[in-house]
Amino acid sequence: MGLPKVSVIGAGHVGETTAHAIARGNLANVVLLDIVEDMPMGKALDMMESAPVEGWDATIAGANDYADTANSDIVVITAGVPRKPGMSRDDLLKVNAEIVGGVADSVLKQPGDPILLVVSNPLDVMTYLVYSKSGYPKNKVFGMAGVLDSTRFRCFIAMELGVSVREVSAMVLGGHGDSMVPLTDYATVSGIGIKALIAQDRIDAMVERTRKGGGEIVKLLKTGSAYYAPAAAIASMVKSVTQDQGQVLPCCTLLEGEYGIKDVFVGVPVKLGANGVEKVIELKLGSADSEALKKSAEHVKGTIEDLKKLMG
Repeated sequence: MGLPKVSVIGAGHVGETTAHAIARGNLANVVLLDIVEDMPMGKALDMMESAPVEGWDATIAGANDYADTANSDIVVITAGVPRKPGMSRDDLLKVNAEIVGGVADSVLKQPGDPILLVVSNPLDVMTYLVYSKSGYPKNKVFGMAGVLDSTRFRCFIAMELGVSVREVSAMVLGGHGDSMVPLTDYATVSGIGIKALIAQDRIDAMVERTRKGGGEIVKLLKTGSAYYAPAAAIASMVKSVTQDQGQVLPCCTLLEGEYGIKDVFVGVPVKLGANGVEKVIELKLGSADSEALKKSAEHVKGTIEDLKKLMG
């Protein structure tokens, strides 16, 4: 049996790095699509030429035609305009809604029944947009954000303590923006709660840095936004689906009453397997985290309403 097929839409930094990460892990054969003539073909060929050195056998093919994405097992949507310094993810709403909406329409015209993994910002609202266009069941449309936000939080904890990142477990819930909710009560180092290891003011600083993590990189780069960590996060989600691992990962998914939240896409821990989001995991949250999650969901709801007005 051959490898699954994953199509990555958008061959910018996030898309190309995602394609490389998936292929390097031999997780799937990849189609890298972009509307810029020949560009994805050039990037795909360059990556393929690295395979003999790196030792992977998956394929990466560039494409300008959506017909090449037919019969994909997963379609990863990274297309869109990146943030510039001083911009929030919500500032991208109108332009990226037009881009992502067009991508969704083009993907859905092709033969097949793929899982749709949304990465474009503002993430939670773009996931809602793709879901509403697809008519798919909710398990087959979800967004990448929580894995990225969580890996940033874990990185900062490891840096603070000078310990291996492999020893750090942490999770971030909520919308992919300034209202996200890093769960300090569930963050551990080799099973030890971080509150026993780190002063509260330093924990507070790490929480804030996590919330601003993407913006910090945008400010430093000055042109463009993060792509190495997002690509690694996407690849881990793809792996959990293509290998039916059932990992518990924070993903942007449609809630229908869980956590006291209804009819909105927001980041919560889910069991991610061959069928996509197979189960929403409900954690027992303290009152502060519970209220923060509901507030984050309300912010996402407000942005969805803004989108509906913009789209007429």
